[in-house]
Amino acid sequence: MNYIDVLGYVAACFTTGSFLPQVLKVLKTRNTESLSLGMYAIFTAGVLLWLIYGILRKDSAIVVANLVTFTLAATVLGLKIKHDLKSY
Repeated sequence: MNYIDVLGYVAACFTTGSFLPQVLKVLKTRNTESLSLGMYAIFTAGVLLWLIYGILRKDSAIVVANLVTFTLAATVLGLKIKHDLKSY
């Protein structure tokens, strides 16, 4: 592993880890009212595309980061949809 790979993994940890506080807050409070459904839907789709790109490129830093980010973002998106449906 060279320094470029290390940089990629460190960047992946930071960007992926940035989602953890939001996920934990939503799971704890069950409140998604202030979250944008459109933003999370578009973001989650984009992360899925990055994941596919990483798989096709066989780039483990991109795959691991986006697999975790997709899981976290999809969790928040699912809870947002669930809570929005309950309020109608």
